[in-house]
Amino acid sequence: MHTRPLGRTGIQVSTFTLGTMMFGPSGNPDPDACVRIVHRALDHGITTIDTADVYGGDGESERIVGKAVRGRRDDVVLATKGNGPMGPGPNRRGNSRRWIVSAVEGSLRRLGVDHLDLYQLHHPEPGTDIEEPLSALTDLQRAGKVRAIGHSNLPASEIVEAQWVSQRRGLARFRTEQLHYSILNRGAETEILPVCQRHDLGVLVWSPLSMGLLTGRYRREAASAGRLHWAPRHMTDETKLGAVEALVPLADQAGIPLRYLALAFVTAHPAVTSAIIGPRTEDQLADLLAGADTAVGDDLLDRIDEVVPPGTDLGPLDFAYRPPHLAQPHLRRRRGPTATGTSSGTRSG
Repeated sequence: MHTRPLGRTGIQVSTFTLGTMMFGPSGNPDPDACVRIVHRALDHGITTIDTADVYGGDGESERIVGKAVRGRRDDVVLATKGNGPMGPGPNRRGNSRRWIVSAVEGSLRRLGVDHLDLYQLHHPEPGTDIEEPLSALTDLQRAGKVRAIGHSNLPASEIVEAQWVSQRRGLARFRTEQLHYSILNRGAETEILPVCQRHDLGVLVWSPLSMGLLTGRYRREAASAGRLHWAPRHMTDETKLGAVEALVPLADQAGIPLRYLALAFVTAHPAVTSAIIGPRTEDQLADLLAGADTAVGDDLLDRIDEVVPPGTDLGPLDFAYRPPHLAQPHLRRRRGPTATGTSSGTRSG
């Protein structure tokens, strides 16, 4: 397992990061089995673990990770995320200073550690000024509770805005971005990845196997089986399944399993630091680790470009972040009198 610099933080991370979204009742409900997955990953050179307060429900994933890293903390780059709902009421979530301070304390308690190597805002919060989380995270960093800070799922324009606010206000700077990037979803190549390079951000890629579609196990004749409940539209999307049907023979001709090809594709991008893998079992982890040294050449990358052109998204995941102006119709529809003087948009007289 190779390592790469996490932006310009000085921290080195493995090219694969162990993601723990599958730890807990909705994935692997056996905590001891999950601990064994962590130990096996660490024993085979993975140094970076990514979790979140909402994973597993009520912080269960963080508790499992905390148990697993006990006695090995110094060998682990420990990253977690906050923003999602962690209880009833409107203030037990989001990116406000009020919640972030509480969320970090909660993560530290569940993980059983005195500091986090990387704390990330899990999602944008359009109704909250970016100065609020930056100010809170700056104080937490100065207090030694957080070493580096990052964000996840931010549009390119908001990444730039956050960098500008940090500079103008003398606040800590976001050092990483965690985003969805795979052969089937290459939209990040248009703006987000170049912006991350311009600002020297480390990039962690989630779902590089596109929720399992790029394992080659899900085909047109058995498209949705195991993960229909997670992402029904994604797992049955005809355009994506058509791309998979074209990629499978391409991988076969190259003598590379499709899942290894998919992981090598994302880590071949010069902006990408590490690909997050999320095994549910030890066998799945062992299989993914076996492909860690897979490399792809220009000829193969050119052939992938023919199947899914650069910068092309074949469709978002069901649970991917959608900006409010896309998710809420009233934000993109003018209300009241129009330029023609009528509310319906039709001409009078």
